[in-house]
Amino acid sequence: MLSGFFADTLQLGIAQAVISAVLALAIVYLARRNEIHLERETAVALVRGFVQIVAVGSILVLVFRGPSWTSAFVLLFMMLAAAATSARRARGISGAFVVSFYGIAGGAGIVIALMTVLGVIDPRMASLIPVGSMIIASAMNSVALALERFRSELAANVGLIEAGLALGAAPNQVVAPHVEAAVGAAMIPRIDTLRALGIVWIPGLMAGMVLAGSDPIYAAIYQFVVVAMIVAASGLSSVISTLLIRGRAFSAAEQLVI
Repeated sequence: MLSGFFADTLQLGIAQAVISAVLALAIVYLARRNEIHLERETAVALVRGFVQIVAVGSILVLVFRGPSWTSAFVLLFMMLAAAATSARRARGISGAFVVSFYGIAGGAGIVIALMTVLGVIDPRMASLIPVGSMIIASAMNSVALALERFRSELAANVGLIEAGLALGAAPNQVVAPHVEAAVGAAMIPRIDTLRALGIVWIPGLMAGMVLAGSDPIYAAIYQFVVVAMIVAASGLSSVISTLLIRGRAFSAAEQLVI
């Protein structure tokens, strides 16, 4: 329908973006009518997301024309931005940004580097940056969920934790169940995505490869490969960040500080 009104692809894209944003705001308004206030955060996220994705698209036009080694700096910048975003979900935790960055770099960075060396990810920037960005974004979400859940677990079980410490239990032993709960909660979306792959969800990468002329079976297999890499990176990032934040939950005197 919209394509009949807009011959220019840029104008068509802007119209589609406006309609999708209006739909999201309509849902937010409906939530507000039921005393659920999401309007400010949603509005800021919509504006920020649109500006960022357009800016990145413009930058990638220039990046793809440069030498291939610059992709490492692009991915590093993405990891730093991802760490800043996930750290906001862990307010009140000392060193949340550093922990988030180490978690994302350790999880997503290792997976991207290993898969590129093994030839699973095409090292060309046109492939490496988009696939790498998906892995980093998933790791970011998992780290944010893990840190938030860990903080909530500690807040809800302060009495039990302090009782265990008073009885002589080691800090790592006392919070072990909460570490497990945090990592498990962070991995639920990733595991569910893998289970629903091809049945509930046909990802855009597979659809794009098919539209570009790739064999549908190969496109399906490679989509599984990408989702499996996302699960691996998310799991490793969640474990690293949770174990790192565990060490910051206690003082040198083994007192709970979070």
